[in-house]
Amino acid sequence: MAVLGQWQYFPKTHIAAISLIVISVIFIAGKQSQSQQKREIQIVTVHSDPIEEAIQVEMADPWQETKIKPGDSLSKIFTRYSLSAADALSIAHKAPKNALQLHPGQTIKWQSTDSNNVTRMRIETSRLVAHDFTRTIEGKYEYQLDEKVADRRPKFAQATIHSSLFLDGAKQDIPQSILIEFAGLFGWDIDFALDIRQGDQFSLIYEELFLDGERIGFGNILIASFVNRGRDLTAIRYDDKKGHSQYYDPSGHSMRKEFLRNPIDFARISSRFNLKRKHPVLNKFRAHRGTDYAAATGTPIKSTGDGKVIFAGRKGGFGNCVIIQHGSRYQTLYAHLSKFNRKARKGRRVKQGQVIGYVGSTGLATGPHLHFEFRVDGVHRDSLRVKLPKSRSISKDQKPAYKAEANRMIEWLRSQQSTQLANDDSLESNTRLR
Repeated sequence: MAVLGQWQYFPKTHIAAISLIVISVIFIAGKQSQSQQKREIQIVTVHSDPIEEAIQVEMADPWQETKIKPGDSLSKIFTRYSLSAADALSIAHKAPKNALQLHPGQTIKWQSTDSNNVTRMRIETSRLVAHDFTRTIEGKYEYQLDEKVADRRPKFAQATIHSSLFLDGAKQDIPQSILIEFAGLFGWDIDFALDIRQGDQFSLIYEELFLDGERIGFGNILIASFVNRGRDLTAIRYDDKKGHSQYYDPSGHSMRKEFLRNPIDFARISSRFNLKRKHPVLNKFRAHRGTDYAAATGTPIKSTGDGKVIFAGRKGGFGNCVIIQHGSRYQTLYAHLSKFNRKARKGRRVKQGQVIGYVGSTGLATGPHLHFEFRVDGVHRDSLRVKLPKSRSISKDQKPAYKAEANRMIEWLRSQQSTQLANDDSLESNTRLR
């Protein structure tokens, strides 16, 4: 109040002048502050990175994803989610061929703008492999393969057959995929529909795949042994100098013969090779120059060897029939098919294990089955008894290295078998004591 009271001693003109000066100072200070703020903003703008800003905007976009369905293609997926067709073409142009070989169950993820332009896309073909596409500031796409390496851990397993390979193997927690591969290893020497007996035993060491401590799948069988009716068969995986992998027996002979013993997996034999069999439809004695496999309509039929299709069509009592020529001496016939595989046409070459058709009951057949014939130099032979030719053995220059590796692998398997036997005996002893 004392300060305010002192203003009465100043002339009014002085007070007005002082007030004007104060207002001017405040105004000028305000202008300088705004100017300083603008300069700071300009400095930030000059030093900002447009690509970094684009990345920040992109990272803010939410990811969308979908599972690939049967028959899906990149263009179908883009159409389904109203994404830019031009982006689909640009991505397809940039992608390697294998990147767009989409399979059902795979995952595809993407980020997009409000105008439905894809800023980033990721195709996850497995837990270990993904294909990344990123849109650049110029509107083009950059491609990067994202490949992780799994930790491969060996796993020992063994089982005794009481009912079947798959049932008894599953009881020992052996994965179905490994059991299928196991059956394929010995498919040239053992007919799993005919040769299996109770008490047969098998053991193997295979790989489990881990990523970040989590098991994500299974790798290769490293060594496998099958004791079938007293026969001890062993298959060992070996990588040659060129990096090619194949399975051999302990002596170095390839497990892969030129022919499969059985054209259908785990089917029941309903009629054997018999030159004096009574025909079930014609009701008269007529030589049965093949082997019949009873199976449900639609069951896949595999070519038992590499060769060329010389006939695919209707053939009298055989109904729908496929005949394959293997080299100059061997020929196989598959009859009563319900339908053909479109790749098994006359003149085309097929690979061993390739599906050529499906089980049916066309022609003179009382029910769905496959009639299979094996011919050598034009003469019908019993496919269940004929000695199948072997493919090439391991080369001489690699044989010493293979023998050393084979001995090491066999010793490894035997040590695992001994440890398992000791554990089983200990468990049985403890059970008796209780």
